[in-house]
Amino acid sequence: MNRINTRFASLKAQGRKALVPFVTAGDPSLEATVPVMHALAAAGADVIELGVPFSDPMADGPVIQRSSERALARGAGLAFVFDSVRRFRERDADTPVVLMGYLNPVEIRGAERFAREAVAAGVDGVLLVDLPPEEAAEFRTAFVAHGLALILLASPTTGEARLRQLCEGAQGYLYYVSFAGVTGADRLDTQAAGERLHAIRAQCPVPVMAGFGIKDAASAAAMGSQADGVVVGSALVAALGDAADPVAQAGAFLAPLRAALDALPA
Repeated sequence: MNRINTRFASLKAQGRKALVPFVTAGDPSLEATVPVMHALAAAGADVIELGVPFSDPMADGPVIQRSSERALARGAGLAFVFDSVRRFRERDADTPVVLMGYLNPVEIRGAERFAREAVAAGVDGVLLVDLPPEEAAEFRTAFVAHGLALILLASPTTGEARLRQLCEGAQGYLYYVSFAGVTGADRLDTQAAGERLHAIRAQCPVPVMAGFGIKDAASAAAMGSQADGVVVGSALVAALGDAADPVAQAGAFLAPLRAALDALPA
């Protein structure tokens, strides 16, 4: 088992919900990236999603778009992302790291080379927003060969046939987009999302994480009660961008969400 499966097995045994923060590599600064990752792990992150900066992040709202633009301007390309994970692994051998981004940087490197370099750096999984499952065979083959999980996405508009396909091919966890739209939007309908999550979890063999619209302890608890855990991105990225001390802010932001999830019944 890789780190993702090990972590979720441990959470299930403890009856706990997973907390997965997303941060953009290279923002709010190149130097802060690894210390922020350590601060998130110390504050209770179960998995860290590290955003790979991209010039056209079409699924992301303005907060993460601007974060990606700033990181690229600082030179935070894929080599920097891999190096950040490598340096994170010097002190943390256990917390899973999932790269979240878009297909183009992977295609440029080639699936085989990307998978080899990612695993060598200490990456455990990859979530590619614009890679449909029908076109994922080449990437899945290369990733599986190196022990790299291909994390898939489902949404409120995913049909039942597509959902069955996603669940059959799911690795690590399934990322459920809680509403149709971009990251950071403020339109979370917890009742509707909860009903959909219940149906998906009934047929999915891997944990189902709810993302999009999670911004504080209350929304984390509301969605965490219906999912196996939650992903928080835009609100955290915004908090770090405004912070005088992003490392301290990372821990301060995550702690209430961790407490809210831990207060949920098993």
